[in-house]
Amino acid sequence: MIRLSLLLICLTITLIVYVLHLFNLFPYFQDCSRTLQRQRDWANLLRYSHSNAQLSANSSQVVFMGDSITDEMDLSLYFPRKLYVNRGTGGQITSQMLVRFRSDVINLHPRAVIILAGTNDLYNMTVDESVDVIIGNIKSMTELAHFNKIQVILASVLPVCGDVVKTRIPSMILEINRILFNYALQNGGVIYLDYFVALAGGDGLLKQELTTDCLHINEAGYRVMAPLAEAAIQKALQAQERLIE
Repeated sequence: MIRLSLLLICLTITLIVYVLHLFNLFPYFQDCSRTLQRQRDWANLLRYSHSNAQLSANSSQVVFMGDSITDEMDLSLYFPRKLYVNRGTGGQITSQMLVRFRSDVINLHPRAVIILAGTNDLYNMTVDESVDVIIGNIKSMTELAHFNKIQVILASVLPVCGDVVKTRIPSMILEINRILFNYALQNGGVIYLDYFVALAGGDGLLKQELTTDCLHINEAGYRVMAPLAEAAIQKALQAQERLIE
């Protein structure tokens, strides 16, 4: 009886897979499966869980926290032989980063963290939302880091160009950056990393030669960003050393 039941289950699964392939529905099934997975793990806590567990206490001097712009930055290429860890996740908004901040930053015990966030919030922003939500989440991450003695580097939201300006309005990007700059200025333990000025042209939009799609950054763009990040990191680490002394 048990063997018959197992045989029926196997035949049913085989039939389902055959039908999916027959009508070319398998890609839709995979998309559905990925959607369900995202719903169960909204903040994508599982993505780095294995690699986080493999890191020793001394393996992450600096953590890069962010969305796809961080995710696509090859730290080994731009920062060779540095103990820098990438914890970027494409498509994320600041509230998702806040949820995974403990597992992907605090628990790694870095000396400093670079937080680059906000552009996807603008894309997903509803009519009744404001930049206060974005700023609040970034401030919460900053406060969590400070409580755990981690130096904070707040990166400006990057400029955009082309049709992307319709969903990530340049004036709102400037507003967020202005608030982040003033927040860093008023909090001695926070360093402001101004990517915006270095990547924007005279019109305030992302330079075409530095982008792949008017939103994401190409290698030339990362070559501009990397030394700015390194300078901010060294400044943060020196500030931390002065505090210890």
